[in-house]
Amino acid sequence: MKSLADVARLAGVSKATASRALSGTGYVSERTRLLVTQAALDLGYVASTNAASLVTGRTRNIGVVSPYINRWFFAEVIDGVEEALLEDGYDLTLYRLRGDADQRARVFDYFLVRKRVDAVIAVGMDFASDDVGPLFSLRKPVVGVGSQLPGATTVGIDDIAASRLITRHLIDLGHRRILHLGGPIDGTATAVHSRRREGFRLEMASAGLSEGADVAPCEMTTAEAYTAVLEFLERAETLPTAIAAASDEVAVGAILAARTRGLTVPEDLSVIAIDDHPLSALFDLTTVAQAPSKQGRAAARLVLGILAGATPTAPGLIAAPLEITYRGSTAAPSSTSR
Repeated sequence: MKSLADVARLAGVSKATASRALSGTGYVSERTRLLVTQAALDLGYVASTNAASLVTGRTRNIGVVSPYINRWFFAEVIDGVEEALLEDGYDLTLYRLRGDADQRARVFDYFLVRKRVDAVIAVGMDFASDDVGPLFSLRKPVVGVGSQLPGATTVGIDDIAASRLITRHLIDLGHRRILHLGGPIDGTATAVHSRRREGFRLEMASAGLSEGADVAPCEMTTAEAYTAVLEFLERAETLPTAIAAASDEVAVGAILAARTRGLTVPEDLSVIAIDDHPLSALFDLTTVAQAPSKQGRAAARLVLGILAGATPTAPGLIAAPLEITYRGSTAAPSSTSR
């Protein structure tokens, strides 16, 4: 097995210079860095991450915590994070973290410490101000994605503004009886959807339409939304002419439920949502895009910048611009439904 000394000898530099060139710490000229890198490749030398960690105090490992790994938004964010980290030579350790307080304590007090991560990215975690203490007690850079993380920089969209935007689109089309659909019931990762519901209510109130604002909570899945819409339509005395869905997956459930009831979208029922999920184009769904993979990359870049010495961004939301992608699921209400 070749050693760092062998690499340094072949490149014609000292061991200390070879170490700096391969680790990226300290100054070496570009010519020297290329010489050392080529020597390492020629010899098949692989640096010991454990040894490098002892020298630099860094593990080149980022901890990612998320309540889900099998749902579209979370999977896309994690994919973007991983892609950016790999480009920079960093590893990722992923923890699925639900609402269980004991589980959170184990992750924060043991696993993240034992793994010696250099930073933490929290994806869609619904932390209250009192809950983030253990996270910051690690004394590592912390960045959030999606749900706004108290005391930290968060990459995402302004959920209240996004919901107000889609609701305003329906109002501008002439809809007055609008149903907001979505928002989980189990208490995990609910802050995003609570803000989207709040945005809906604020926009309806600002238009003087609070009496026409209905809400149907459901888990953020197509199947649950399908059932929730069928049940709502069954018991409603007056049917809505439009649905503002908290996510595209929820909106797809609404469209399928409308079809089951013999309603046509958008002639009988307009549907609009937030996400621009890959399914949205297949269902001709009008929606607001939020590009979660790009959010993941942006969060990773923030963390890597801090680790490289950049000044941390002030706590708060770094919000992506909002824009509606207009498709065929929204239209003015028909004369018979006004």
